Amino acid sequence: MRLYDELPVDHKLASVYRYGAGVCGGILLAFGCLGFADELRPFDTQGAHIAGMSTNGLLSLVSVVFGLLLVCGAVVGGSIASTLNMVVGALFILSGLVHLFILDRPANVLDFGMPNVVFSFVMGLLIATFGMYGRVSSRLPHDNPYWRRRHPRQAAREALAVRRRRPVGTTSRHLS
Repeated sequence: MRLYDELPVDHKLASVYRYGAGVCGGILLAFGCLGFADELRPFDTQGAHIAGMSTNGLLSLVSVVFGLLLVCGAVVGGSIASTLNMVVGALFILSGLVHLFILDRPANVLDFGMPNVVFSFVMGLLIATFGMYGRVSSRLPHDNPYWRRRHPRQAAREALAVRRRRPVGTTSRHLS
């Protein structure tokens, strides 16, 4: 089984995953590129600021890498984009937690400040929410591919009931 088999190409959830990954990836790319444009040194912790956040060359590189990763996920789309959004979102939240504890310490090589920590939490939650949309809930509709994947027996019974209700000799193409 391939990763993207469970979500049809034209399913409405695919566009949510794509747009979420694309927008968040674009924001990260813009932040990273602005850092490179200022020619920041990689491990400088002297407080260069871009968009209200402290940064250095290494943080710009990390931002560009994750931005490109999200944009690539947006291009691929489907379940891959959803899974990628959830993983990257979790990494951003974890990064915010770690940097919260190492603020003003020598281990803070990315030159995080409190605005960076808040941005990391907010961006992580936003990216993860885009990834979990329509995938993680207690009340998913029965036509949702993730619901069908979790409840294969009930989905098969419902599909059989729909087929039995159709008049003999018709297909789904003739009914629409």
